[in-house]
Order: sequence, then C-alpha cells, then structure tokens
Amino acid sequence: MEMIEELISFGLTRQEASIYLALFTDGELTGYEVAKLTGISRSNTYNALAGLVEKGAAYVMEGSVTKYTAVNFTEFSNTIIRKLSEKQKNISAHIPKPRNEMDGYFTIRGQQHIIDKIITIIEETEHRLYISLPVNLLTVVDSKLLALVSSGKKVVILTDKPYQLSGAKIYLTKKEDCQIRLIADSQKVLTGRIDDIDEPTCLYSKNRNLVDIFKEMLKNEIKLIELGNS
Repeated sequence: MEMIEELISFGLTRQEASIYLALFTDGELTGYEVAKLTGISRSNTYNALAGLVEKGAAYVMEGSVTKYTAVNFTEFSNTIIRKLSEKQKNISAHIPKPRNEMDGYFTIRGQQHIIDKIITIIEETEHRLYISLPVNLLTVVDSKLLALVSSGKKVVILTDKPYQLSGAKIYLTKKEDCQIRLIADSQKVLTGRIDDIDEPTCLYSKNRNLVDIFKEMLKNEIKLIELGNS
C-alpha cells in the first residue's frame, strides 16, 4: 500500500498504480491478464492501461495480441519531474507579483508541512541560517544543511546531542524535545514544536519585530552556552 501511495504522488490513480506495479513485476501482460492478476474489472483495467500509456508509464506492444509493459520507473519519474520543472519555470515567470510583501503571522500545522517549510527556508537562505532543532530532526535535513554550508553560507546550529557538520558552528544545549526555531537572513522566523502527542504546530513570519526578538533570544542562548564552556 505504501508503494501505491508513492506512485499516486506521480500523478497515477490508485488503479493505475496497482496495474503499473503488476506490469513492472510480471513484465508483458495482456489486458485480460492484468485484470485477472489485479482483481480489477476488465473495463476499469483497460481504462487504467490507456491512462498509463497516456501518462508515459507504460508501452503498448503491438502484435497478434496487444500487450502492455511498464516504462522503467526512473525514466517515467524523470519525465514527470522534468515536465513539472518546465511548468514551474513558466508559472514563476508569468505569475502576478503580490502587491504587498507578507509580514503577518502564519500557522503551519502537521509534521510533514512543517518539515517541508524547514527545507524551503534552508534552500532559500542567501547568507546565514540559525537553526535550533533536536538532532533527530537535523538528520532529516542533513543534505540540505550540507549543501548550504558547501555553498559558503553561514550555518549556526543549536541541538541537544552531538552532531557533526563540517563548516557549521554547532552548539550543544539543553532544549525541550521537539522544539524548533529557525532564523534565515534576519528576515524569516519559524518557531514551534513537532511531537507525537499534540498536533504539531509552528508559527512562521517575516515580521521584523518578531525576527529581532528571536535573534536576540538565540544570541543570548549562544552566549550562555559559550560562558558555560569557558
């Protein structure tokens, strides 16, 4: 079921994803064989096969009997990603610009949405990033932080357990589990917590006053850590 959900994220329907896996596993199959193998009705099977061919996930093999075979997943997924990238560039170039730069306060709910926002902030950092995360969350964004450091950006990390990232300044601190704080380029702040008990919630803002408050808090926390280590 997990693989089905992953395939659905590439634009396939649930039936198309099930049939794609059958083709991928069993090779060249007729529509009848696919229906028998998957338990999907023949009419729905042929509709789904047509959808897979249209979306570039399957090939039709012409012969005395029409058969279908799955397109290699790397080829299929790269095509989807390339098309989405082209659409992204086109939309970004033509979408109207907002009249006012947002500086309000925005609530982000749900663990995955929060992690996605953390990744976006890291990727958009132009000069410096201050990030306070428990080490189990740092490992989720390891590659993004490494890319930031490798590009010459300043990265300061506060975390609860030993953590290594060459080129970053790292401080060990006693912090509440699942608490997160990020400040990027003295312009953006994200603060809140992720845990398994309560609904994960974070506050995101570009409000200058809030950013300054959190910058000062982090500076003071770092000073206390340095004094404790001296």
